[in-house]
Amino acid sequence: MKRIIFHIDVNSAFLSWTAVKMIREGYQDIRLIPSVVSGDPNDRRSIITAASMPAKKLGIKTAMPVSMALRICPSLLIVRSDWEWYKRCSSGFMEICRSYSPVLQKFSIDECFIDMSLRCGRRDPSAIAAELKESIKSELGFTVNVGIGSNKLLAKMASDFEKPDKVHTLWEHEVQEKMWPLGVRDLLWVGKKTEERLSARGIRTIGELARLDIDALGRIVGRKFAMQLHENANGRDDSPVETEVAEAKSYSAERTFSRDYTDPRDIDRAMFNVACIVAHRIRRDNFRASTVSMFIKLSDFSVLQRQTSLSEPTDVTAIILNEARRMLPELWDGNAPIRQVGIGVSRLTHESAVQMSLFEDPKLNYYREWDRRYDKEREALRAGALGTAEAEEE
Repeated sequence: MKRIIFHIDVNSAFLSWTAVKMIREGYQDIRLIPSVVSGDPNDRRSIITAASMPAKKLGIKTAMPVSMALRICPSLLIVRSDWEWYKRCSSGFMEICRSYSPVLQKFSIDECFIDMSLRCGRRDPSAIAAELKESIKSELGFTVNVGIGSNKLLAKMASDFEKPDKVHTLWEHEVQEKMWPLGVRDLLWVGKKTEERLSARGIRTIGELARLDIDALGRIVGRKFAMQLHENANGRDDSPVETEVAEAKSYSAERTFSRDYTDPRDIDRAMFNVACIVAHRIRRDNFRASTVSMFIKLSDFSVLQRQTSLSEPTDVTAIILNEARRMLPELWDGNAPIRQVGIGVSRLTHESAVQMSLFEDPKLNYYREWDRRYDKEREALRAGALGTAEAEEE
């Protein structure tokens, strides 16, 4: 059976959702004028979390400081984020998408995948996607892009084509025509640092990356990441659309700071503590994870996130932490104040399904022994806390 995956992405979500609320309150449509959403409109150091199309045409971008945006456009309208309202809009958006297919995976607050393989029948997927798009527009008041492909990667790439309010396809036979001419930065999971490494060796398009020998690519980005990039550049991705039941089988932890941090050492210490908690929990429940995700929340409450797939499932703290460390430079410019960091793991499997060849590496034996001692200390503390509670009850 041919797989048919939709990726639905809200266009300029925070600004669009703010616009919908303001229109209901009698204000003009801020999507039609140079406008942005920011954590604190009165703080020129605040970071922009969303910008209207007219603002983008002036050169104003997401993550740009408000002060810089005002130099570009002194008359720029700046509105405050409203996270409670955004959650309501997101919930309504997901509900409509779920009415088209119950096999839905929430990718972020403003985007999701749905598996339409059993839902399209003989109908043209593009026609169904157009109906879904118009339903969201008429019922909720904002627009989305819908990408259609034979896997999640291609659907996601397709939804990032021309915006807003569009439906695009990217089937396997269209990869060379539609995807290969794009810059490597347009490929999912390729960040600024990876782009710089590839560009330094003359690899600037996805097509050039796809045709590169995997051993040569491994010398640039490392063997494991090279395998993932090679598969993705050639349009291949076998990951399933994980339903909400599967998503519940994930673990995450976060650390909110008493004050905003900018020192990389403070950030790394927090990441270490969070990774220890997450890894301890999956070991406690006899799981290993194949996906690691990382997010940061900036001082203006904007959230940036990334995830990566592991070559083999793991429950080792050091591996999870190092994957998060590798993703951090893709999220953070090293200057913007951070108020929260978080790490999550998903795509879980039980220990009996794991190939034990992984543990032949002496370093992993050391890491696992460290984890064993950590788990023992955590359980001792937990037992002590329970004992204290029982004594107080008596």
